[in-house]
Amino acid sequence: MNDHYSVAIVGAGPVGATAANLLGAYGINTLIVDREPDIVDYPRAAGVDDESLRTFQTAGLVADILRGAIQNVPLKFFDAAGNCLADIRPTTCDYGWYKRNIFMQPIAEAALRRGLKRFSHVRTMLGTEMRHLVQDKDGVTLHLVDEQGKQQEVRADYVIAADGGRSPIRTLLGIPLEGATHSRKWVVIDCANDPLDAPYTALHCDPRRPYVCAHLPDDHRRWEFMLFPGEDAEEMLTPDRVNDLLRHHVRDPSVVNVIRARVYTHHSRIATRFVEGRVALAGDAAHLMPPWAGQGMNTGIRDVTNLCWKLAAIVSGEADPSLLDTYTQERRPHAQAIIDLSTTLGRILSPTRPSVARARDWFLRAASLAPAVKKWTLEMRFKPIPHYRTGFVVPESPGTRVPSVGRMMTQPMVETSDGIHLKFDDVLGPWFAVIGFECDPLAGLTSTELAAVRRLRPQVIKVVESRAGERHHRQPCAAKETLVVEDVHNELRTWFQARGRNAVLVRPDRYVAAMSTVDDFAPALTRLADRFTGKS
Repeated sequence: MNDHYSVAIVGAGPVGATAANLLGAYGINTLIVDREPDIVDYPRAAGVDDESLRTFQTAGLVADILRGAIQNVPLKFFDAAGNCLADIRPTTCDYGWYKRNIFMQPIAEAALRRGLKRFSHVRTMLGTEMRHLVQDKDGVTLHLVDEQGKQQEVRADYVIAADGGRSPIRTLLGIPLEGATHSRKWVVIDCANDPLDAPYTALHCDPRRPYVCAHLPDDHRRWEFMLFPGEDAEEMLTPDRVNDLLRHHVRDPSVVNVIRARVYTHHSRIATRFVEGRVALAGDAAHLMPPWAGQGMNTGIRDVTNLCWKLAAIVSGEADPSLLDTYTQERRPHAQAIIDLSTTLGRILSPTRPSVARARDWFLRAASLAPAVKKWTLEMRFKPIPHYRTGFVVPESPGTRVPSVGRMMTQPMVETSDGIHLKFDDVLGPWFAVIGFECDPLAGLTSTELAAVRRLRPQVIKVVESRAGERHHRQPCAAKETLVVEDVHNELRTWFQARGRNAVLVRPDRYVAAMSTVDDFAPALTRLADRFTGKS
């Protein structure tokens, strides 16, 4: 039995299990523990976005996740009379996947846990509680207790705390949560045998009792109802009260198979820091938010997508430990932005004073008449997109035409030399990538500069236009291993031309670390390679 791991993960929910799959794909000796012996089946996350699906793609599990999901699901706002105030149905797939997808969390968690069986270097310990941890300069000691009361100590170089909103690790480390807890509670009811023909997620801004109604996979539906002051939370979960809540929305509640009902308190809180020594917080351990934007789990997936490649590089000796400092720098501001969005949507949904509700309805209708606002809403552009201005990036100069450094790289379809069409990430591979559009991205680098870049172990890609011809494929490149692919729908051409650049370094989490013209690319590449290894 191994008692030392490169990374230990506490919490095997979707965030922790995703982290373990990513570390497994990176070849890292990993332990994941969870005090629950089985997957928790009560109501929790129901939405998975395009950024999370891209992470699952990197982990090799996106097909398994989507097998039980409904893709491209609209989000609608309704007033008390049932009139649609806003219809959000984004049509773009900038990152290779649809932006709004609905899934069943227990089924997705099962797929993630099955994925861990692919890796002999990832060990799972369920029904095991982390009781205490102690850090020193060389690592972390975790004190574990299994269901039979057997105690065990393990050592890890680093720890990911994905242990939920009440995170014992966050408490042990003394990291406070900033923000507020909302006064209103909500009862969440999951049902089978869906009686409604409404294949979308609906936020009903009804002052009589605001509620959410969401179509789920496999003939399931979720209702979420606001509770008013004086209503007893436990009483609202009794079968009679659940039927009372549903009776206003279902002709015959007796035909609805209520699977489970729970009461939730919503929080808008964030940890003051995401890293303490060798321990990093992720998911609900780092931030809590209302569910209205469907971003709680997705924000946690973004956390570990950002974190795991950095830990993998550090524990393998490729990167300097200071790389971990960029995790809080990059992730905390965006997590706060998502919390703010979720809180704002809750304020739109939840007014119970009729006069306030009428004013809100009037404002939303008036705003939707403006074409720019309508497009902004339709395409879901109100969702904050991560933009890492500090951290492991080389910032662009002021006045850049379309800032791209620190933003996620687009993912169109490309065609390989043997005629196979693939999503771009499947060509980039799981680690760094250097990409040139209609150019050799490493052209002109000296032998010293090439040696520095190779410390990043990048996949080198040359993209040529669709049906460019053999002459473009066979031009020699500085790196013999350079892959040449065609831009199937000429989407990469549009992306590069809009930015006035033709060379880019993409990180393992698919964010652009540097972008330039190929003639000026060497300084940015060597600067990042030196920072990666701690030489600057």
